[in-house]
Amino acid sequence: MPSFQHLLLKQFLTAAAVPLARRKPSVGAIRLAMEAGALFQFMPWRVNLESFKLDNRLEAEWLRPRAAHPTRVLLYLHGGGYVLGSLNTHRSLVGSLALRCELNVLTINYRKAPDHPFPAALDDARRAYRWLLRQGYQPQDIVVGGDSAGGGLALALLLALRDAGEALPAAGIGLSPWTDLNLPAGILRRVSQEETLLLEALQMRSWGPLYAHKTALTHPLLSPAQANLHGLPPLLIQISTAEVLYDDVVKFARKARAAGVPVTLQPFEGLVHWWHLFWRVVPEARQALDQVASFLAQLWVSQEKASVPLVLPPSVAERRSATRRRAA
Repeated sequence: MPSFQHLLLKQFLTAAAVPLARRKPSVGAIRLAMEAGALFQFMPWRVNLESFKLDNRLEAEWLRPRAAHPTRVLLYLHGGGYVLGSLNTHRSLVGSLALRCELNVLTINYRKAPDHPFPAALDDARRAYRWLLRQGYQPQDIVVGGDSAGGGLALALLLALRDAGEALPAAGIGLSPWTDLNLPAGILRRVSQEETLLLEALQMRSWGPLYAHKTALTHPLLSPAQANLHGLPPLLIQISTAEVLYDDVVKFARKARAAGVPVTLQPFEGLVHWWHLFWRVVPEARQALDQVASFLAQLWVSQEKASVPLVLPPSVAERRSATRRRAA
């Protein structure tokens, strides 16, 4: 059962969603509201912030915890339906994730639709990954992740790198990832009784085409659920049973497992979309971020074990040969 804090959050979001659903605000108005809300999302302590221009063209930030591992890094792609979100709206979440995972995190302000449709966001994500490689980071020390559309973008990045024959990162993380832009009409009927979910579904059905532009919504780099998923690195996916995206995410996880991809699917009961953003007040959000840290800790342990050379004891013939050489 969701926590009392989450129930209060849901009531607040529902109260805000009702007038929004009636007014049908523009993308610009929603962007402004999100930026205003970000003013109250403060960075956690013990995390240093470094802003810069990646390749002198892409706004980016390093979030560096004091206890960060010196060579490992997380490339994080924020959510927002490919039309919203920024470094500001997700800085608090990314800082908390960096602190819990003890990783330096690179996050970018990738280009948004409708001004910059597909493949602009994917090109920016790929630019950031290749930049990390040029800085000396090894693929096995890089993890890519994101939330909502950013989670879908992280999965699309893995697919694009695989198809291009480039070295893949160690793992992918999707926090409520948007895996299929082609939301079925049946979703509207299923969520029509709850205005918050209805608004979420309507927004996704309108924002997906803005990002896709002239490309079919079923293109695998727009909708990773439509792709052949073989050859991907281990994936961690978190999703709430109450989200519009739940059914699609579960189908994606099953398809990835059938293709031989190690998938850790962590469902949460009855939580709102983007519950991770409210980690300061919602205990389920802190639990989810801690589970991301545990997943990565296990990943690094597995890597270290795999890198230790296996030394087999000498065979009987080898021992006899060694004895003869010593006797001689």
